[in-house]
Amino acid sequence: MFCPYCNKKDSRVLESRLTGENSVRRRRECEACNKRFTTYERLEVMQVLVVKRSGSREPYTREKLLAGVRRACAKTMVTAEQIDDLVDSVENELAVLGKKEVPALLLGELTLTRLRQLDEVAYVRFASVYRQFRSIDDFISELRTLKDAQTLLDASRATIGSGTSEG
Repeated sequence: MFCPYCNKKDSRVLESRLTGENSVRRRRECEACNKRFTTYERLEVMQVLVVKRSGSREPYTREKLLAGVRRACAKTMVTAEQIDDLVDSVENELAVLGKKEVPALLLGELTLTRLRQLDEVAYVRFASVYRQFRSIDDFISELRTLKDAQTLLDASRATIGSGTSEG
């Protein structure tokens, strides 16, 4: 590993820790200049092609998915670590599928499912681009669906919470 300060090759690892399901963070110190720096090792997932709506194919890139999720999560309480974990989770599911080609539709739905659990505003933002909302009615429809799901969840929690046990 080359030192980013002096460009010498020799460095020693001071600390290693898992940062997600697919990566290791290593704290290093240069043997020549004694400056410290951090590197990340990421498990390389097999190359997957994304089949777009048009039928064209392009290689899956983590950076593209990360950029989309970051834009959706801008000015929310979602942390960078939560975003990385979300993308790791999507990539793990893709790896489990073991397919060389996946529809963009599947990639978008996997992301939306996780965003919905993480932050509703980010979910709607991502959905508006991914599902190509064209009018205010599209937003209203998605918000109603989200609200109805929340109402059902609240009702089921209330039912479970009010149950009594006999014994």
